[in-house]
Amino acid sequence: QVQFVESGGGLVQPGGSLRLSCVASGNIFSLRVMGWYRQAPRNQRELVATITRAGDANYTDSVKGRFTISRDNAKNTVYLQMNNLAPQDTAVYCCYVSDSLARQYWGQGTQVTVSS
Repeated sequence: QVQFVESGGGLVQPGGSLRLSCVASGNIFSLRVMGWYRQAPRNQRELVATITRAGDANYTDSVKGRFTISRDNAKNTVYLQMNNLAPQDTAVYCCYVSDSLARQYWGQGTQVTVSS
């Protein structure tokens, strides 16, 4: 069993910022990759960003230059700083982890709504 505490979502105007946080706990053996996916209504789940234990980050093209992912290995926590948000960023954002045994887990998600 893996538990997630995701926070930081909400309603923001276009151009605004939000910071998402996700704390993973439970039966986790050395988190290898942490990241965020998002899913908007009627859309497929999309990988937003990932970060390795060493700090190597990858982003989907649509968020490059606007979003920054970071993590605290000691706290099993991953963050997503989202700046210059746009309406097309509206989605449920789900935390993702992959451990050293290649097991993958997703959180329930936190809603991000960008609207004026």
